[in-house]
Amino acid sequence: MSTTDHDQLLGQVRDRYAAAAISVNDRTAASCCENSCCDVDAGEGFGAALYTLDDQAELPDAARLASLGCGNPTAVAALRDGETVLDLGSGGGIDVLLSARRVGPTGKVYGLDMTDEMLHLARRNADAAGATNVEFLKGRIEAIPLPDASVDVIISNCVINLSVDKPAVLAEMHRVLRPGGRIGISDVVAEDRLSPAQRQERGSYVGCIAGALSRSEYRDGLAAVGFDDIAIEFTHQVADGLHGAIVRTSKPRPR
Repeated sequence: MSTTDHDQLLGQVRDRYAAAAISVNDRTAASCCENSCCDVDAGEGFGAALYTLDDQAELPDAARLASLGCGNPTAVAALRDGETVLDLGSGGGIDVLLSARRVGPTGKVYGLDMTDEMLHLARRNADAAGATNVEFLKGRIEAIPLPDASVDVIISNCVINLSVDKPAVLAEMHRVLRPGGRIGISDVVAEDRLSPAQRQERGSYVGCIAGALSRSEYRDGLAAVGFDDIAIEFTHQVADGLHGAIVRTSKPRPR
């Protein structure tokens, strides 16, 4: 993929999610997101409906309405009191706010997003929720603006498939995790039988389909940068041969 193609896809992703944030800020999102049209390519399998009613009840309406994910990573990350958590592609802040409650006042949750409109919405949602242990950062997941070995857990919700440089994302996750740190993310993952061309036939890049890694590609990419204990579990189908999935792995401790 050329640099021009990278830049065009990045712009499309940024524009799409900026528009989603603006629609929530304008209070017009209820007619869209609650009817599973935030992802026009994949339809069902995306959005706030993937969270429990108890989780949704904890959140400001604007955080719930801005949910464009394909799972609930906070349900699988097994967060503990006092931990430092990083949410890649934090959007309207739904997973940051849920994580903040789980790690408690002695913990810290960072949300990273490249879209000014989403960051504005997320900070407003954090204020509405009274969350004091959160911080939203502007940046790209391919170049995380945090020091080495600074977080205990990384979560993400249907964002890594949107990156135009996935090896860089995986390497950055390994860099910022402390030894023994872990990853619990939701993403769209393809069956190994589908070629990249076949993934493109099933949906667009910004619709979380064309850019999805296969299960083997995901596993190999994580192993290549140093992760171990890698588990990739399909949870629900979002298109033919493509699934919402839970990806778990950890950074080894020095021996």
